[in-house]
Amino acid sequence: MSFPDVVLLFGVGVVSAFLNVMAGGGSALALPVLIFMGLDSALANGTNRVAILIQNIFAVTSFRSLDVHEFRKSLSLTLWALPGAVAGAVVGVTISNTWFQRILAVVMIATVVTLLIPQKSVAEDPAISKKRERLIYPIMIGIGFYGGFIQVSVGFLFMAALYHVMRMNLVLVNMHKVTIVMIYMVPALAVYAWTGNVDWLRGLSLGAGSAVGGWWAARVSVKGGEKAIRIVLVAAILVMAAKLLDLF
Repeated sequence: MSFPDVVLLFGVGVVSAFLNVMAGGGSALALPVLIFMGLDSALANGTNRVAILIQNIFAVTSFRSLDVHEFRKSLSLTLWALPGAVAGAVVGVTISNTWFQRILAVVMIATVVTLLIPQKSVAEDPAISKKRERLIYPIMIGIGFYGGFIQVSVGFLFMAALYHVMRMNLVLVNMHKVTIVMIYMVPALAVYAWTGNVDWLRGLSLGAGSAVGGWWAARVSVKGGEKAIRIVLVAAILVMAAKLLDLF
């Protein structure tokens, strides 16, 4: 791999990690670059997970340095997402690329619409609240499966679920999201590595930039608050949805 390739991957890593931590969809930038470099789709998918793991390690560390963390809650959510992630990594892609892109575009548009709907601050019966929050666990299994299976834009799904079901503000949503992905990415990456679908040199080059982007995004998320997150989120989802629908 040439030095210009290393520089390119570092730059892509910074941008894709920033998008992933603030919103989602960064892998839609990283994967085409890896494929352009000659990697097949499975190898690119596995290689990208090296960078995703690194980005989230640095994002979690950055959130903790700003005293934004709830590790026990993050861990309880992860334990439900984990089996789904491993199963998704093992199963691999089973639908056509065309239908996947159409479904993903619709999911992302629906996600941005729901995240723009303000949460009602009315009082809720504690029994109803607990029943609603229990829904998050089967949802985590499903999103975990998607993350292990494809990963692209999984951040959008985590954000929508945690925002609406758990009624968290978007700063906490992002903190839990990066912690969950960091933990489940370890066994998911192991599956890809075991099957020989990781280019470690390219993955670590991409990961070096991802460390910078992940750390920076966590700080912007906390300092900028929900307003900054919404701006990046809306822009990222609409651009990616338009691309998947071949609008440009």
